[in-house]
Amino acid sequence: MNKLFPGLIIVLISVFVGVVFFSCNTEKKIKVLVVTGGHDYDKEGFEELLAKLPGSYDQVEHPNALAMLNSEKFASYDVVLFYDMPLKSESNTAVCFYELTDAGKGIIVLHHAFCSYNAWPEYERMIGGSYYRYPWKKDGVAQDASTYTHDVTFDVKVEDPNHPVTEGVSDFQITDETYGNVDIMPNVYPLLSTTEPSSALLVGWTNIYRNSRVVTLTLGHDRSAWENPSFIQILSQAVKWTAENDKTH
Repeated sequence: MNKLFPGLIIVLISVFVGVVFFSCNTEKKIKVLVVTGGHDYDKEGFEELLAKLPGSYDQVEHPNALAMLNSEKFASYDVVLFYDMPLKSESNTAVCFYELTDAGKGIIVLHHAFCSYNAWPEYERMIGGSYYRYPWKKDGVAQDASTYTHDVTFDVKVEDPNHPVTEGVSDFQITDETYGNVDIMPNVYPLLSTTEPSSALLVGWTNIYRNSRVVTLTLGHDRSAWENPSFIQILSQAVKWTAENDKTH
């Protein structure tokens, strides 16, 4: 028995190491397609932000973005992160988004992507709200155009600290661009809010559109936000959560 015991220990250790190695190497790596264009931004700083997030990232810029948003091209991706701001939808925009969401791909709408496709109601239904560049009406009441204010330092409240996107994040302060007088749909699931007067009440939420999980964050204008630890953690967890392809908030 004494001679067999050391050998048994070696075998057990080998099996344990093999299981750990196999588990680490078979874990699926999240693939993210980043869509940009239509708005200037700090490309170097944004690249540094992406490097801090889980998964691997490919980028495509308008006007070539829609060519990637079809079933053949996006099949290998788990999440599409929109950091673009096209003003008008093209003839094939709706088809591309329908294919994307019918396939259940995760969607993250980051900062100025909230202002995209201003005249297309379906985009508003997908992302859970809209920024209006012109006067608009809400429930028949006239509203002024939406606003933006640069370099505002404000407090952010975590509405649900148990949600996978905000788990482990406490209320925090951030310096960012705010969007005011926007329309946010009542059926979204609130994640982040603020009492900053220049901002809408919600600055982060989830939405379910067709078969896709959607996370919209109006935060994220530049390095001031991109280097904020709470913002990085929230965006990282948004990538993981939207990639799961489960139609629940």
